[in-house]
Amino acid sequence: MRRSGERSRCSGLPNSGEARWGRGPAAAPNPGKIALMPPRSGEELKEELESRQDSRIVRALEMVAPGTALREGIDNILHAHTGGLIVIGDAEELAFLFSGGIKLDLDYSPELLYELAKMDGAIVLSSNATKIAQVNVQLTPDPTILTFETGTRHRTAERVSKQVDAIVIAVSERREVVSLYVDGLKYILEDIPVVLAKANQALATLDKYRSRLDQVSTRLTALEFEGGATLHDVLTVLQRAELVTRMAVEIERYIVELGTEGRLIEMQLDETMVGVSADKAALVHDYLVEDTDEGFAMAIEQLVRLAHQDLLDFGRLSELLGYDRKLNTLDYPVSPRGFRILGRIPRLPKLVVQRIVDEFGGLEELLAATDGELETVDGVGEIRAKDIREGLRRQQEINLVDRYLQT
Repeated sequence: MRRSGERSRCSGLPNSGEARWGRGPAAAPNPGKIALMPPRSGEELKEELESRQDSRIVRALEMVAPGTALREGIDNILHAHTGGLIVIGDAEELAFLFSGGIKLDLDYSPELLYELAKMDGAIVLSSNATKIAQVNVQLTPDPTILTFETGTRHRTAERVSKQVDAIVIAVSERREVVSLYVDGLKYILEDIPVVLAKANQALATLDKYRSRLDQVSTRLTALEFEGGATLHDVLTVLQRAELVTRMAVEIERYIVELGTEGRLIEMQLDETMVGVSADKAALVHDYLVEDTDEGFAMAIEQLVRLAHQDLLDFGRLSELLGYDRKLNTLDYPVSPRGFRILGRIPRLPKLVVQRIVDEFGGLEELLAATDGELETVDGVGEIRAKDIREGLRRQQEINLVDRYLQT
């Protein structure tokens, strides 16, 4: 149980998603332990987005998403205009809030929830919402807890969510609105067509962001092969990659809220986000002044925590990578270590990529190396050296075609 005055640990979404919550975001979640090179499998998007979501909020939305038994019961209550107050949590831990009520301990069903909601009191469900623990319960939260709600049902719901570790759902009888309270935050569940419209609008924006990211990334790749990259080019790609990721986080929230109705949106999101997470991590490895595990993890964490205005400030992004924020990024030449380019070569293990970078120190030195020098790297050999040469050559050709198509 938490103290009544404790602040929420939930983090909101940037931009438009934040407006649907009762207050702004707290500190961003820890992105967790970050490997030297990120996975390049289809799981990279899921891991990236999950690291930026608050697990309790996601869990709450998943429990009431369309297609679930709990959502069916809530919809029945909503359409019947009966109203209701549902608490999801451990009944024993919440018992000090209860006054009166009837203990049931019955298996949950949407039909039973609808019938029990006709009583005046709250309905208490188990933590996984598979059991109906008690019904017709009067909740008595701490009255000194601040609440901005006006109705008795919603004031009680907000106070309970602030005081204890529970998910509280308030179904408005007159307004036909379902309010979800988690750690004191209020989230209003909207109709499926409304959420779908917002998700599709966000997908259209994401598609434009991704197109711009591909353009600046293609330009940076060409400059890297030519040896003419500047810090401004690098920061442009980093900024765009983070903007794309943040938009994907917002869409992921919609997908969770849509439940079974969000499968097509999820497929489009997966397709749009292929390679973004891996390329962004490799970019940081390439241009971080001190490329250590600790420095990389700190840079990624700071990037996640950046406010939107700071993300648009190249001086702040320069500082994040270890450069002086007063540098003229347009004229400051930089050279990549080669993680991003080598990471795009098929069937090249990340451990071998690391050894190649350690051996040559940078992409320019790698391009100038002979086949014999490349073969001497541990884990490369004659066959893999040819594959690397062919992979680098093909990337130059593909990049040339991409630049031509973008013009």
